[in-house]
Amino acid sequence: MPPSTTAATATVSSILRPTPPPAVSFHSASLPQPRRSSSGAAAAPRRLVAVAARADGASSGAETVFFDGGAHYGDLAANLLLGLTLLWLPLTLAAVSRAFILRYRFTSRRVTVVSGLSGADRTDFPYSSVTSVVVVPRFIGEWGDIIITLRDGTKVDLRSVPRFREVADYCRSMAAAEGSLVTQ
Repeated sequence: MPPSTTAATATVSSILRPTPPPAVSFHSASLPQPRRSSSGAAAAPRRLVAVAARADGASSGAETVFFDGGAHYGDLAANLLLGLTLLWLPLTLAAVSRAFILRYRFTSRRVTVVSGLSGADRTDFPYSSVTSVVVVPRFIGEWGDIIITLRDGTKVDLRSVPRFREVADYCRSMAAAEGSLVTQ
């Protein structure tokens, strides 16, 4: 006996017709209210909070960020222009990689260099391990390189740092406050 056409029709129509979604219920939950300051304005979101440093250069507990940034944009622009020649192309590729994957952070406690495509390569060292800081100006002094020598003889080369003189002076003063800077 052949199968009934009503059973076959019911199967086909259930495949073509979408089934309704299950019933969803929403529960109201109380969300935390933002803290308000004495003036009634909402509190600012928490980030790396910079606390004012004392006059002697030591911080009062929190880490103060002096400089946080990447390579100078002028280095990238100059190398892109010079990259039009085939001779300068490797240096242009190095400048592009510096611009996109390298960050420097100078705080009241340490120097941090973050590199890598995902930012996974991170190097931190305290000012107490710094023995010398040397600067090399580039492009009429708009940006420059900072070479930091550590106690174990390691030389950390920070390339194309904007405001490099201010940053190097800050690094020297923090290392001198720690008592590790070697006078030359």
